[in-house]
Amino acid sequence: MTVTDAPRADRRALLVFIGLMVLVGLNLRPALSSLAPVLTRIQQDMGLSALSIGALTTLPVLCLGLFAPLAPWLAKRLGPETTLSAALLLLASGLLLRGIAATTALFIGTLMVGAAIGIAGTLLPALVKRELPAGADLMTGVYTMALCLGGALGAGLSIPLADALGGWSAGLASWSALAALGLVAWLTLMPRHDGATALPGGGGSTRELLGQPLAWQVMLFMGSQSSLAYIVFGWLPTLLVARGYSEAEAGWMMGASVMVQLISALSAPWLARLGRDQRPALLIVLGCVGAGFWLLLQAPAAWRWPGVVLLGLGQGGGFSLALTLIVLRTGNSRLAGKLSGIAQGGGYTLAAMGPLGIGVMLQFGVGLPSVTLVLLGIVATSMGFALFAGRNRRLEVDAAGGLVTR
Repeated sequence: MTVTDAPRADRRALLVFIGLMVLVGLNLRPALSSLAPVLTRIQQDMGLSALSIGALTTLPVLCLGLFAPLAPWLAKRLGPETTLSAALLLLASGLLLRGIAATTALFIGTLMVGAAIGIAGTLLPALVKRELPAGADLMTGVYTMALCLGGALGAGLSIPLADALGGWSAGLASWSALAALGLVAWLTLMPRHDGATALPGGGGSTRELLGQPLAWQVMLFMGSQSSLAYIVFGWLPTLLVARGYSEAEAGWMMGASVMVQLISALSAPWLARLGRDQRPALLIVLGCVGAGFWLLLQAPAAWRWPGVVLLGLGQGGGFSLALTLIVLRTGNSRLAGKLSGIAQGGGYTLAAMGPLGIGVMLQFGVGLPSVTLVLLGIVATSMGFALFAGRNRRLEVDAAGGLVTR
């Protein structure tokens, strides 16, 4: 290859990598969002209590938190490429198992799905920072847009797939085809690196990171805003049905809201670049989330579509900025991987309390006004954490090899 050919080859490799990130990202939300619209059918067919359904919606989010810290450890020993391949295989297998209409298979498959998404989602910010160090924050927006599109497809197509394929179990299992496609594409086209040097940069152990307030601030913001996202994935259709909407309409409203996330997921990183730090952008998107919840759950029905749009804009921007903070708050890709493990591990474990709490509230007959107040309280809490995590700070390794915040 000549020098003249090199830039063209680099551009081709870059486009392939972006395409792979989009395809992998498409797989990391349908497993979660496709479950909520069919929860009523699952509950009726399998005789599960509201508390059991709450546990089913909480389990994948809890697994995201429990398995995310394993991702840096596995990447160090197997290489990030092999680890991501294994995660996609686990995801496809879990989706197939979840399609068996049996309680044990449903819960084990959901556990496998959560573990796979936890590992894959933690690896991707570090891979993006490795391959695109100069534009990692903007590439994170593209990847997050793919996540949102996958979530929208899962929510919007769940009922139609269940109807077309003869039941909710076949509908849930059908998403394994997309995961299998992602696995084949990743195995065929993934960037090739020596596992020992795949994530360059050094210093900063997990213990050192846990001693830095900035790492905790990013983690707590990730957890609080993710709690709201997984409440939407797990319970929004149920809450909308309680307001009087039909099952199909509730599913499409959720799907439309997640589809709107595409806009803010892609644009939020650009918005974050306009100021010295990310606090204004974070407060704007969280304000949209709060307004969206109120319009959907308390305002007259005529305001439901503005509520759908505001909720989607806020949640797409919030998650995109949460992942962007992992990239912006670290000085190299190895630190990004470790912070990603901490932020997503601890954050998703905290986020799991959200859907579980809503499930408990509904089990005891708590009304929509009280549920709405709880949701707005979580929004306010997330705003508090955003004021700290959004400051212009970065974790770096100093000349002596120690971890510092600058």
